[in-house]
Amino acid sequence: MVGAFRVLSKSLRHYKPKASIFPDNSLTPTPNQWLHQTRRTLILESAPSHSVNLHRLSDADSGIVEVCLDRPQVRNAIGKDMLKGLENTLEAISKDSSANVLLLRSKVPKVFCAGADLKERKMMSATEVRDFVNKLRATFSFLEVLPIPTIAVIEGAALGGGLEMALSCDLRICGEDAVLGLPETGLAIIPGAGGTQRLPRLVGRSIAKELILTGRKIDGREAMSMGLVNYCVHAGEAYIKALEVARNINDKGPIAIRMAKRAIDQGLEVDRSSALALEEECYEQTLHTKDRLEALAAFAEKRKPRYIGK
Repeated sequence: MVGAFRVLSKSLRHYKPKASIFPDNSLTPTPNQWLHQTRRTLILESAPSHSVNLHRLSDADSGIVEVCLDRPQVRNAIGKDMLKGLENTLEAISKDSSANVLLLRSKVPKVFCAGADLKERKMMSATEVRDFVNKLRATFSFLEVLPIPTIAVIEGAALGGGLEMALSCDLRICGEDAVLGLPETGLAIIPGAGGTQRLPRLVGRSIAKELILTGRKIDGREAMSMGLVNYCVHAGEAYIKALEVARNINDKGPIAIRMAKRAIDQGLEVDRSSALALEEECYEQTLHTKDRLEALAAFAEKRKPRYIGK
């Protein structure tokens, strides 16, 4: 693995546009995409889950998919069953060309996800804990590199692994009574599923250190003020706002949305010159599409465009 990351680092420094070798047709792998490639077998496990459900919206909302967490007896704490459910559901979405935007939400009132299932964790050996956390980290990295936009809908508690899951999404929308935090240091461990890396990239090093070192919990409005969430709305209205944003995204050209996400995410992992070359390549992939011609025709005819993702 160390040798692989050395190769990756060298390739990023000397990036030049060329044909893709990655499943999502990306031009250059980010470190998280590399992690996905090396751990892809973790995502391919197939087992039924009663705590994660996939819902595809229809009619005018066709293209919006919802991943629903539903483990009310433990406030959506992440155990083995839920992790397998997340793996399988995200894998299904990654293969669904009709999916344009994903909403990650809870079916349990007043809680998004309370973090790890500590009762289950207590019964694990150190090796089992390590393997579980590695799988959790890989699953959240897989969520992060899905080619479509992802939105975490947060009502109530998003703690520990629950917040790390939300941090893996592109956007976060919460109710004002949400409670967010990474309390792991109080359990003599650290956030192990990406929290130490994604949080400082969102809110800055100093604020991230304060939140992680103290384990302090914050409400929705404070999360909004520090840039942790995109919107903070009245309690109980996070899903309404998230659906509004999802519909706005769903109306746009699907290929353009995917290319924009790729250009931003992968561009931030390389130097400016390489990032601009990446942007050029992503723009090029939108030029020869039926959707671009449809947009021009719709503008001329003063009507709403009908995109087909081709």
